Amino acid sequence: MLNYILKRILYIFVALFVIISATFFLMKLAPGSPFASERQLPPAIEQQLNEKYGLDNPWYIQYKDYLVSSFTFDFGESMKYKGRSVNDMISEGFPVSLVLGIEAMILAIGLGILLGVISALYHNKFPDYVSTVIAVLGISVPSFILAGLLQLFFSLKLGWFPVTGWKGFIYTVLPATAIALTHAGFIAKLTRSSMLEQNNSEYVKLARAKGIGKWSVVFKHSLRNALLPVVTYLGPLTAGVVTGSFIIEQIFAVPGIGRHFVQSITNRDYTTIMGVTVFYSIILLLAVLIVDILYQFIDPRIKLKGAKKS
Repeated sequence: MLNYILKRILYIFVALFVIISATFFLMKLAPGSPFASERQLPPAIEQQLNEKYGLDNPWYIQYKDYLVSSFTFDFGESMKYKGRSVNDMISEGFPVSLVLGIEAMILAIGLGILLGVISALYHNKFPDYVSTVIAVLGISVPSFILAGLLQLFFSLKLGWFPVTGWKGFIYTVLPATAIALTHAGFIAKLTRSSMLEQNNSEYVKLARAKGIGKWSVVFKHSLRNALLPVVTYLGPLTAGVVTGSFIIEQIFAVPGIGRHFVQSITNRDYTTIMGVTVFYSIILLLAVLIVDILYQFIDPRIKLKGAKKS
């Protein structure tokens, strides 16, 4: 197990190197500069800003500086927000995104598994059709459209929730729901297909032949095996929701890390783009590693490549 983890950590560093390199060269290929929006900026001042941030250096010098700053996790000062470091922006925004992401994950996993189990237990019956329609709608409707609909009905018409802001739990309900429904749809589809496969297995048929109730079979036998595809999906899901939904945070004015990423792209804030990208990549790669390790505990039949054989 230790050998496997060490090998995967080495792969993480290799993946980070590739991600940082790709991000750097894509930023260089993009037209414009971080100070392009400053239309009234005199050329002398723009030259001073380029010297301050090292943008007047050859590309390989800038590339080396970005690599060093990324692997030391010191991304420097934001090019848009003077006097604010990227590390401070991440440390301020990440707790907000984390709270919102955990709430969305709980909602997505709970609702998705429930819909998937109901759909599988009542296959080709009315509950199956209803659950499938909800799952398909969750997958099909983009989250930013869903966010607007939630704001329209539950905030403006019914007045149950605030439209935007971040001042307490009530402010988290609509953005968490907008994030969760898409993922809940995917989880419901994964759970349904896996549960249907498990329902036709011999051990489930034997349990039912013994007179064990339908829901007891689900919770004691089939659900655990059926959740393996869901666990696979949890890796990218965790990284996606915990680091902030870029569009949802912008729509609901949530001061999370996702909003910083959107603004950094529109502002061509190179240091913030690099900082948020590296941070997101680390979360994603670690989440995938944890999910792979969890496989062996959920299903002992799965052996991790590189782990010591028993």
